[in-house]
Amino acid sequence: MNTSTPPTPTPASATEHRPSRLPRAVEVFDTTLRDGSQLEGISLTVDDKFRIAEQLDHLGIHYIEGGYPGANPKDEEFFERAPSELKLHTATLVAFGSTRRPKGRTDDDPTLRNLIKANTSVACIVGKCWDYHVTEALRVELAEGVAMVADSVEFLRNSGLRVFFDAEHFFDGYKANPEYSLKVLESAALTGAEVLVLCDTNGGSLPADVERIVGEVHEYLGGDIVLGIHAHDDTGCAVANTIAAVRGGATQVQGTVNGIGERTGNANLTTIIPDLTLKMGVETIERDRMERLTAVSHHISELVNVNLNPQAAYVGTSAFAHKAGLHVSALARRPDAYEHVDPDLVGNGRKFVVSELAGKTTIEIKAREIGLDLNGKELNAVVAELKDLEHRGYHFEAADGSLELLMRRAGGWEPKYFKILQYRVMVDGRAGANPHGMLDLADVFAEATIKLEVHGERTITTAEGNGPVDALNAAMRKAIGSTYPALDRVHLTDYKVRILDTGQGTGAVTRVLLDSTNGDRAWSTIGVSENIIEASWEALLDSLIFGLVHTR
Repeated sequence: MNTSTPPTPTPASATEHRPSRLPRAVEVFDTTLRDGSQLEGISLTVDDKFRIAEQLDHLGIHYIEGGYPGANPKDEEFFERAPSELKLHTATLVAFGSTRRPKGRTDDDPTLRNLIKANTSVACIVGKCWDYHVTEALRVELAEGVAMVADSVEFLRNSGLRVFFDAEHFFDGYKANPEYSLKVLESAALTGAEVLVLCDTNGGSLPADVERIVGEVHEYLGGDIVLGIHAHDDTGCAVANTIAAVRGGATQVQGTVNGIGERTGNANLTTIIPDLTLKMGVETIERDRMERLTAVSHHISELVNVNLNPQAAYVGTSAFAHKAGLHVSALARRPDAYEHVDPDLVGNGRKFVVSELAGKTTIEIKAREIGLDLNGKELNAVVAELKDLEHRGYHFEAADGSLELLMRRAGGWEPKYFKILQYRVMVDGRAGANPHGMLDLADVFAEATIKLEVHGERTITTAEGNGPVDALNAAMRKAIGSTYPALDRVHLTDYKVRILDTGQGTGAVTRVLLDSTNGDRAWSTIGVSENIIEASWEALLDSLIFGLVHTR
C-alpha cells in the first residue's frame, strides 16, 4: 500500500484511456437472500432461503450472503438452522452486518455480536464512505466515521472471522471527497479486511466513471488489495458497471440472480457470469457448471415468485428465439449466423418462432420438431395461410397448439373425432336482484346446446356453466366424454381476451387465447372473431382436438 497523496478525480472525458487491468479470474458473491429479497413484493420463508442457497451452491457461486443476523426473526432462524440443515459444497456462507454504532464500543455492539453468533466463517460489514452521509446522516466527525470501520473490522478479525468490507456509497463519496473515501478503505485494509467492496449504492454511476475510479483506487492502494464491486441498476448500467469495475482491477463481483433487488434491482449475475467468462475470458464459476445457469435462473425465479423476463440475456426463454424468416434460413445452414454464443453453453436452447415474418425454412423446422414431413407445396400453403391469418389478428407465436393443427391439416390430416353440426349459447338472468337494479351473479346463468356427430351417430347435449365458454366446454365433454375418456385429463388453465381494434367499440375484433394441459404437457390455442363467443368456441375446439391428439 502506498502513502502518496490521493488522486484528484477528473471528469471521464478529460481522462486518458487507461490500460485494462483485466484479472484472470474473479470471485462471485451472491446477495439474493439479502439484497435481492428487498425487492417490492418478495417475502421469502426460511425454507425458501435454504432452497435458493442450494441452487446457488449447485451453480458454483463462491460466496452466498445469507442475510442480516439479528435484524429480524427470519434471518435469526436461518442462521440458527443453517449449520445443520444447509449443506454447501462449493459456496461459503456469509453473514451481513454493519459497523459499530457511532461513539459506541465494539465489545457490546449488538450487530457485531450477532455476526459472531451467526456461526459463519465470513462476515461482510457495511460502512459509510461518503463524507456527506457521515456528517449529515450519522452526525459525527469524519474521524469517527473512519474509526467505526477500523474498530469493527479489527474486532471481528480478532474474533476469528474473515471480513469483507462493503464501502457504502463509495462512488458518490469518491467523487465528492476522494481523500476521505480512500482513508476509510485504508482503515479497513490495515485492520484486516480481506476484500474492499466498492458499492454504487444509489446506482447512479456510469461505466466510464466506474472503470476510471476503480483503476485509480487499485493504483493507489496497490495490487495486493482485493477490490470488489457491488452495483445497483438505477441507470440500467449495473451489469456494465460491474464489467467496467473488473476491467479496472476488481476481482470480486457481487450481484443477485436475475438482477432482483430494491428499486430497479441489483447487478444481474446470470448476465455477468457469462459475459465475463464467455466473452472476456475471465474465469467465474467452474466451466462445467456454466450450463446450469438457465435452469438455476428459472428455478430461483419460481422460488421467489417473480416472473423471469423472457428476453433476459442468456437465460430468457426468448434469448435464442428466432422469428424473422431470413434469420431462420441462415441458422438452418450455420447455427452461429445469428447467435452470439451457443445456447447450450448456458443451458438454454434455440427456438424458432412462427409468425407472419416466417419463411418456409421456419415452418419446415417447426414441422420436423413435431414429427411432420411437409413437402414444398404443403409448406408454401402453410406460409400463405399463416400470413393471411396473422393479418386478420391471429397470433400463432403464442398458440403452439393451433399452429400444430394448422400444419397437420396442410399435410392432409383431418380430425375425425367429432363433427359439429350446430351450437347455441344462451345467457339468462332476472333484473332487480339488488338495490342498484343490476343482476346478482347468482341470478345469471349460461346454457349451451351442441348438436354433433360422433362416429356417425348424432347427439344433442345441453349443459350449464359459469359463463358461455364454461357452458360450451361442459356441453362438449358431456357429448363426447364417454367416447374419449382421455379428455378427463385435459383441463383449461387460463383464458385471455384481447380487443384488437378498440376504435370499433362493441364491433371490435376479439382475440381469445386458451391455455390447457393434460398433466404431461401444456399448450395454447387461439380464436379470432368479431363475436367473442365465436372466438372462444374456435379456441376451445382446437384445445380439445389437440388434447385428443396428444393424450392417451
